[in-house]
Amino acid sequence: MIDIKLLQKDFEYVATALERKGVDNELLNDLKNLASAAKQKRQEMEDVTAEQNVLSKDFGRYKKEGLDVASLQESINNLKIKKQELEEKVKDLEEQLTSIILGVPNIPDENVPVGADENENVILEVIGEKPTFNFEPKEHWDLNNGWLDFERGVKLAKSRFSAIRGEGARLERALINYMLDFNRERGFHEWYVPFMANSNTLQGTGQLPKFADDLFKIEGEDLYLIPTAEVSLTNLYNDEIIDVSELPLLLTSYTPCFRKEAGSAGRDTRGLIRQHQFDKVEMVAITTQEQSDEIFQKMVNCASDLLTSLGLAHQKVQLCTGDLGFSAAVTIDLEVWLPGQNKYREISSISNTRDFQARRAKIRYKEDKKNILAHTLNGSSLAVGRTLVAIMENYQNEDGSVRIPEVLKKYI
Repeated sequence: MIDIKLLQKDFEYVATALERKGVDNELLNDLKNLASAAKQKRQEMEDVTAEQNVLSKDFGRYKKEGLDVASLQESINNLKIKKQELEEKVKDLEEQLTSIILGVPNIPDENVPVGADENENVILEVIGEKPTFNFEPKEHWDLNNGWLDFERGVKLAKSRFSAIRGEGARLERALINYMLDFNRERGFHEWYVPFMANSNTLQGTGQLPKFADDLFKIEGEDLYLIPTAEVSLTNLYNDEIIDVSELPLLLTSYTPCFRKEAGSAGRDTRGLIRQHQFDKVEMVAITTQEQSDEIFQKMVNCASDLLTSLGLAHQKVQLCTGDLGFSAAVTIDLEVWLPGQNKYREISSISNTRDFQARRAKIRYKEDKKNILAHTLNGSSLAVGRTLVAIMENYQNEDGSVRIPEVLKKYI
């Protein structure tokens, strides 16, 4: 979450930054009023405490000198009552402030381009050559190879679930293993983590409380199916203090991911692009505040090089303020070329959240005997289903069969 102290110290800066991310004025005014009230009551409480300390010293001196302390004792008792009342008011106001702040997005970096939505994102670099065909390339769901069975997926669950058979299933598994190996060779340590998380964990990375409607909750349990391995990997260090010598921590994991896709009605209803369940290999980094920019570029390059190794043309896109995710301070998306759709589509999103998640999850590191909030970063490397789609469309033959990228052959 954003820093309450910064909010109270420089509200105009925070408000201006959040306006760039689309936070409405009513919420900003609520924040301002609560922050101001909490700051005022805390100052009153500190003033009373200071006065109480002075009188307590006088009390000790009076007793020592044999003076009458009755009046002084009454004043101290009154201050004690007043302090307790102020403490309760401060606690109540700060709880209200925290409740609102948990639903407030991260402040974007100063160099993030200002824009309303994805139409104002900035293309940074185009990488690789688009394939050419001597026939009209098809979209992945139209390839006549029997890999995708949407009807049976719906029968087993509901719409936006699918089943993959045969060579398609083997290719999905090959991609997972290849991505994990690729990341491991780049210095990321592999983890296998639970596919469920509790509410404290999801609050730590920002999915709760704001995005509860997009999560699949386990009935009768404080558990949810995870929407991304970012949740599990980042919170491995929830409420921990890490020695600075251990940083940066570079983590990777494969998990299935589960999302209700709330608010996406009518979007990508065909094919594998937007499913309720999908496989993903994730990268997460926990760094010092000075390391995070360098590690951010390392993660972007890792995902981009992975796509290049698969022979997939793609572009790097800088997200504008209006398209940034809730927790992100800066994000670069990788969009892969899909010839069947004749467009680039997002396949990876790499974000630096600065200390936003670390403040929520209490992830700190110790340096020079001081506890400092870490920076956390996350990125897809890659969304496996979308990579399968990209291979199907870029490596398709006219008869619907699909060639296998060279680097994957040993995995199949």
